[in-house]
Amino acid sequence: MEVATADIRRWDELIPDTLGVIFTKLPLRERLTVIPRVCKSWASAVNGPYCWQEIDIYDWCTRCEPRHIERMVEMLITRSSGSIRKLCASGLQTERIFTFIAENAGSLKNLRLPRCDVNDFAVEQMTRKLSMICILDLSYCIRIGSNAIETIGKNCKRLEVFCRNMHPLDTSGKPLEDAEAFAVASTMPKLKSLEMTYNLITNEGVYQILSLCPNLEHLDLRGCWGVKLDDMYVKQSFPKLNVLGPQVSGYYEREECSDISDSSDSEYDDSDMDEYDFYDDESDDGMWYHDGRIDELEFRVYEGGIEDAAMYWPPSP
Repeated sequence: MEVATADIRRWDELIPDTLGVIFTKLPLRERLTVIPRVCKSWASAVNGPYCWQEIDIYDWCTRCEPRHIERMVEMLITRSSGSIRKLCASGLQTERIFTFIAENAGSLKNLRLPRCDVNDFAVEQMTRKLSMICILDLSYCIRIGSNAIETIGKNCKRLEVFCRNMHPLDTSGKPLEDAEAFAVASTMPKLKSLEMTYNLITNEGVYQILSLCPNLEHLDLRGCWGVKLDDMYVKQSFPKLNVLGPQVSGYYEREECSDISDSSDSEYDDSDMDEYDFYDDESDDGMWYHDGRIDELEFRVYEGGIEDAAMYWPPSP
């Protein structure tokens, strides 16, 4: 049976929004280095904001210099034209980049910035302008404390997921204190998921959180050695609550503690999102780095091309 060719539409004739939906399923690397070179209509579509509403470059950031990370974040947020809903990056260090995020990403609902050099001032600047945030991850950010967390709770009224995990080396040997737990309890009543692994909190801080966050369903306390909860009391008083820890199984077996946000134990971990693969494990020819940096490459693209899209990416194999 012959197919009516009149009913078949060429890929390069699809409207930009349709192409944008399709391109969002591709890895970030392909969107930046391959799609713009195919044809003018594809280059135009990938230049549009729809392809950049959800940006996850966490894995790439762990292998990249901070200055490259910040330039990439700035470029991708600019591309989104203010429509970005999710940003996941690590290693950001300068006050300038945090200010840029605050001023250009007002639609953010999911912001994950683990291992960033964010301070109390930057937190205040960001959260005052990013009031739409529902999911926030500031794990391993050692320059912020209870004042910043209180500021977050006061400015982000829709916050349902908060990740404040710490590395055991950053908390080992330090005295117990509940200031951060009290800040969470007093300002984040809508929380459904809270991750505070390897924090210095005690029973008092935990019970304060449980009493003032009635919607809490997931609480991760792994590595919080100052906590010794009455399991029976917790089960009877908070039947919908799932508590992990404080015991940690095999936490010395890995070189460093993994992000709890990657854990399948939490239903708020965005596990359905595509993970971007920015390097080739099987061939040295596919590596993204040479002499400790990412190769820079000049691109020739169709009109309407991406000015800095190939700032760091080599051609696709």
